[in-house]
Amino acid sequence: MKLELVKSEGIAHHSYFLSDGYEAVVIDPRRDCLVYKDLANKDCTKIKYILETHRNEDYVIGSLELQSITGARICHSNELGFKYGDQALNDGETFSVGSLKIEALYTPGHTNESLCYVVYQENSNVASFVFTGDTLFAGSVGRTDLYGKNSQEGQAKKLYQSIHEKLLPVGDQAIIYPGHGSGSLCGHNIADQDYSTIGYERRTNPYLLLDENAFVDHSVNEELLVPPYFRRMEEVNLNGPPLLGQREIPPALGLSDFEQELKQANTILVDTREPYAFSGSFVPGSINIWFEGTSVYPGWMLNYDQRLLFVNERREDMGAVALRLWRIGFDNMIGYLCNGIREWQDNGKPVDSIGTMSASTLKTELDARKLLVLDVREPSEWKEGYIEGAERIYVGYLNDKADALSKDESIAVICSVGNRASIAASLLKKKSFNHVHNVLGGMTAWENLSYPTEKASPAS
Repeated sequence: MKLELVKSEGIAHHSYFLSDGYEAVVIDPRRDCLVYKDLANKDCTKIKYILETHRNEDYVIGSLELQSITGARICHSNELGFKYGDQALNDGETFSVGSLKIEALYTPGHTNESLCYVVYQENSNVASFVFTGDTLFAGSVGRTDLYGKNSQEGQAKKLYQSIHEKLLPVGDQAIIYPGHGSGSLCGHNIADQDYSTIGYERRTNPYLLLDENAFVDHSVNEELLVPPYFRRMEEVNLNGPPLLGQREIPPALGLSDFEQELKQANTILVDTREPYAFSGSFVPGSINIWFEGTSVYPGWMLNYDQRLLFVNERREDMGAVALRLWRIGFDNMIGYLCNGIREWQDNGKPVDSIGTMSASTLKTELDARKLLVLDVREPSEWKEGYIEGAERIYVGYLNDKADALSKDESIAVICSVGNRASIAASLLKKKSFNHVHNVLGGMTAWENLSYPTEKASPAS
């Protein structure tokens, strides 16, 4: 038996390749799925099944893609009308991979069709491990608000019952392999560990230490962000996403071709350089989504019908950026400026810039004159402390709320270190806010200097 964890950075997605003998199964594959085929070839195994734990909402599922290159059977819950797949699984249904027995457990709550998969080794009735999807994480549980606040209480009750009546009886010895790790938007405060055990979670997971009423109350009162691209992922993963096939990385464009593409209607330019580099010089109208932020923030800031062009720090960055955007469904990537911002500048093309300031300069400026501080962190971060008088708008909502700000006022945009603030500052600049500064070092630097903060109430 062999088990491989395949991680997708940024979205903290965990998928799995499990083989025994000459057969294998893949659980919740990502869209760029050749990694599973390579693992199968390495061990001379054939992928027999592709198992989905639920209709995922934070990435494009790779089941159809993987089936197109392996012929494996796609299995998912019979509780949702998927438009693709080969086998709709019932609660308790079993099948074999090599000498392993795999049992599907119906565990609604995170979604109404959620399944977990329990694995038993040959001639054993004791579970070895269980793939828990988004039902149970290390140190956390799946979010229950995806059907809206009005349905959340009912979903939280379902999740509590699924965990306590289905998963915990699997046994303390069973290792759990969840669908996400730390940093995922599908749960709150997921622990920074790849796996756990039923027994360890029973004793230490703060959600599992609550009774049903407290569990429901806690779930309903959590403040979790719902990115707009979630709705798109749910639709794609219900109907089946288009295949990537042999699609290639977006091409390098020379200056002339790049300019022509930039002039086309419905085109947006994404600059993936670090904020300190972007702020000094960029193509006017660019949105700055730093390289490591391209896994998630495009889903907040971009529309799926837009044509995407890129300016990158390095040519090789385009490959990683493209993979990350494909994983959340952005297929309309046109290309990138081959020689980057240097070529643009060296040919005398127009450039723009954004002001920067340190936390200490911000403090001096606030003491001396009127300056609007725009805090674009998440609401949960405001509870830990924010600058007195700061306007608080999460970066993902700024596009819709920017018009409430004054273009005549000097604005210092702040986040934790300056990355999200650069997204926000570039968006404001694109909207003709000309007195914008990014506070590099952000609230981390502000607090390290022991400057005063206010704490937001839970209702803020």
